[in-house]
Amino acid sequence: MNSNVPGLGESEEVETTPSTAESEETQINNAPDTSTGEPEPAEATSTPDVGVMEALPPEAPAAQAEETPVVEEQVVDTAGEAAPVETGELDQETVDVNLPKRGDLLEGKITSTSPTAVYVDVGSKSEGVIPGRELERMNRETLEMLQQDAVIPVYVVNPHDVNGNLVLSFNRALEEQDWRLAQEYVKSKQVYEGRISGYNKGGLIVRFGRVRGFVPQSQIGADRRREMQGGTPEERWGAMVNEPVAVKVMEVDRARNRLILSERAATRESRESRKENLIGELQVGEVRTGRVVSLVDFGAFVDVGGAEGLVHLTEMSWKHVTHPRDLLSVGQEVKVEVISVDPDNKRIGLSMKRQEADPWDTVAATYSIGQLVQGIVTKLTKFGAFVRLEDLPEIEGLVHISELSDQRVSHPREVVNEDEKLTLRVVKMDIEQRRLGLSLKRVNSAEYLDLDWFSGDDVE
Repeated sequence: MNSNVPGLGESEEVETTPSTAESEETQINNAPDTSTGEPEPAEATSTPDVGVMEALPPEAPAAQAEETPVVEEQVVDTAGEAAPVETGELDQETVDVNLPKRGDLLEGKITSTSPTAVYVDVGSKSEGVIPGRELERMNRETLEMLQQDAVIPVYVVNPHDVNGNLVLSFNRALEEQDWRLAQEYVKSKQVYEGRISGYNKGGLIVRFGRVRGFVPQSQIGADRRREMQGGTPEERWGAMVNEPVAVKVMEVDRARNRLILSERAATRESRESRKENLIGELQVGEVRTGRVVSLVDFGAFVDVGGAEGLVHLTEMSWKHVTHPRDLLSVGQEVKVEVISVDPDNKRIGLSMKRQEADPWDTVAATYSIGQLVQGIVTKLTKFGAFVRLEDLPEIEGLVHISELSDQRVSHPREVVNEDEKLTLRVVKMDIEQRRLGLSLKRVNSAEYLDLDWFSGDDVE
């Protein structure tokens, strides 16, 4: 230790030594950078310095606080403006927020084009580029859209590649727009008009813009399903490629690249719309040619120009019809007459038999009470037997159980059998109600002898 330095107890000498105080202030204001690792001068680390610090008067901390602005001045640049350390960091964050991000869909203006790249201004600090490898895969129609000064949508593939470029894609942007449009179709339930572009073993492929949509076989319209023939996809679907098709978007899953469409749903909605319009046009008594689209137990549905009407079982033929399939088949063309129109319930009633000659006109003109006829038993019930006239098969008459025999009969089967041929007498005619009453027990009745003799009918 230096012997010339006063001891700790000699405070008076310390107070009267200005060089020591100046040295301490210089040490505070001009402290060396500790990060350099350079050792401080021996005077700064010596015991007497510590003693000096401890011997400073009470005003020293205040003086030290007053000197704080001097330290602050060290971060003032030569232009006299404070270095914006914190402000600069905020500005950089703001810039980063405004930079394009991967997956962004932007709109930009083409600034220049070449065979190997197209440059697009998207409002960023640097232009984006659509690379040549994408241009090579574009068709002529798409390339013609990429003209200088054209405003186009672009998709951010990479905001900063290895070369520092903002890489953009025009094709991806168009595809992304189609995905978003498909989402809108789901919400709005609109019908999309497209064309069949292909098929696979499960159904049809329909292009929704640049996105491949799939119509499962279960969602294909009934008309198209009826055209299906063969066991292979080519045999079933091949002839349908390029045909127009109306579909509804049922499901959009962008992550799985899944777009499900339905022709059945679109057809159903379209049919209802056409039906409303058709109901407003149809007139009772109007005759149209239609096509059978489905058969049910109680009748047949016939398309008469975009909407379906019902031909009830009783309106199919003047002959007795057990089931519609006995007379019709799906796809068959038929002539029908409009017999009812119900706008409130959106129902159309049709008749086929009214386009045929009414056999009851023949009954009214040629048959009379007491006349003998021949017929075939078609059905037995507890109240009698139905018989189809042999000369007029469209007409069925009823032999009431009370007209089967002079004896008491519990059930018609005790007297007659189905498919049995009988000679019967006409005992009742109601042309308006279309009813014909026949009798078996009165065939040989004495009350009709004169009539039989006059007409010359042979009674078996």
